[in-house]
Amino acid sequence: MRFLTNPQINQSFDLTYDDVFMVPSRSGISSRMEVDLAPHDGTGTSLPLVVANMTAISGRRMSETIARRGGLAVIPQDIPLSIVEDVIKYVKSRHLFFDTAITLDKTSTTAQALSLIHKRAHGAVVIVEDGKPVGIVTEEDCEGVDRFTQLHQVMSKDLVMLKDNVQPREAFDFLTENRRRLAPVVAEDGKLVGILTRVGALRATLYAPAVDKNGKLRIATAVGINNDVADRAAKLIEMGSDCLVVDTAHGHQEKMIEALRAIRAINPSVPIVAGNVVTADGVRDLIEAGADIIKVGVGPGAMCTTRMQTGVGRPQFSAVLECAAEAKKFGKHIWADGGVRHPRDVALALAAGAAQVMIGSWFAGTYESPGDLQRDSNGRLFKESFGMASARAVRARTSHEDAFDRARKALFEEGISTSRMYLDPERPGVEDLVDNIISGLRSSCTYAGARNLAEFADKAVVGIQSAAGYAEGRPLHSSWK
Repeated sequence: MRFLTNPQINQSFDLTYDDVFMVPSRSGISSRMEVDLAPHDGTGTSLPLVVANMTAISGRRMSETIARRGGLAVIPQDIPLSIVEDVIKYVKSRHLFFDTAITLDKTSTTAQALSLIHKRAHGAVVIVEDGKPVGIVTEEDCEGVDRFTQLHQVMSKDLVMLKDNVQPREAFDFLTENRRRLAPVVAEDGKLVGILTRVGALRATLYAPAVDKNGKLRIATAVGINNDVADRAAKLIEMGSDCLVVDTAHGHQEKMIEALRAIRAINPSVPIVAGNVVTADGVRDLIEAGADIIKVGVGPGAMCTTRMQTGVGRPQFSAVLECAAEAKKFGKHIWADGGVRHPRDVALALAAGAAQVMIGSWFAGTYESPGDLQRDSNGRLFKESFGMASARAVRARTSHEDAFDRARKALFEEGISTSRMYLDPERPGVEDLVDNIISGLRSSCTYAGARNLAEFADKAVVGIQSAAGYAEGRPLHSSWK
């Protein structure tokens, strides 16, 4: 990447994503689909998107869905190992093409169906008997019905089903011809395999799932820097974790370096990510301690109050730019963690040299995040999110400690404990957001004349703008008069 004007100007002051813009360059790319977005950081993903290791965001549904589209989710460090093991097994057992169906039996109630139906973006419950679909229920079927009504009274029995060997184009055409948005997918014996929507069939032609050497969906896990880090890391790798994220708010500290050395001593077979840092010195020290990938970002996250509490942090674009350049000297990579609000921000992070972009709160307001769906007084759907250094997260992380120690640690809150993340009515699922991000990123690469992310980081030309310049680029949803 180079700056449009004096290349030394970035040393005068640090920049956020809002402070910069990219100018178009001569391009020989005729279609955005010519662009290869696979990162080459050793994680095996086909898209440069990582779901942040936050309790309110990254769980089994999110991990499955994002991996099916080529990204990677990181399970948080404060989840008990037994549960993490179940999540890994679950994700590894999911289908690469078909979504997981929500299932109930005929005697279940509409209340049960409504409590589950928004756990997944496909918006349907499949009614099964002996493992075979016998009906399907949508939210509309349950409207105006007593909540104790059994599903066999409201379900649609006019089922159109797909075979589990169906191809994406064939499935799309079949659903279109039958005027169906979705259909259950069954095996030869009629047993339910999954569910597929028309848009899901389209996405299967646009994305490649992130799979391990056994053809199973990939998943990452996080560890902290306290207690027996090496032992927990070894157990997570044995469970099947495909990437290990050693995570703490202040990554450039001795305990992190000790933790990395301890993990490296067990000769891990997966990439080791460490952070967070915002300087070249931090990158260099963590790489020398054993990290393969460095997580960059202090204070840019939507749930983070670090900068307001402590004055510590750094504008994210400049942090990514400096840290990526330092990691490249060692043949290593960085992840840009936090501060992205729009597809443009993801593109700018990658232009600055990041291998992947980690997204947190933006994905919190989706069907796939772990929280329960709620409605505000105006009927708008939202989910609660919270920071991982907030009092709420600290309480969960220290639940095994005695009351005195828990109370003392709760005094040091550094993050928002509750925030409403509203679902975008036009993009309520994480796959909808991925579509939006990737569409913008592919176009950014074509504007730069880049056929892959390495070329993008090399060819992108970036300028610095005023606040008025940023405002000028924002669309208007109503007239300016």
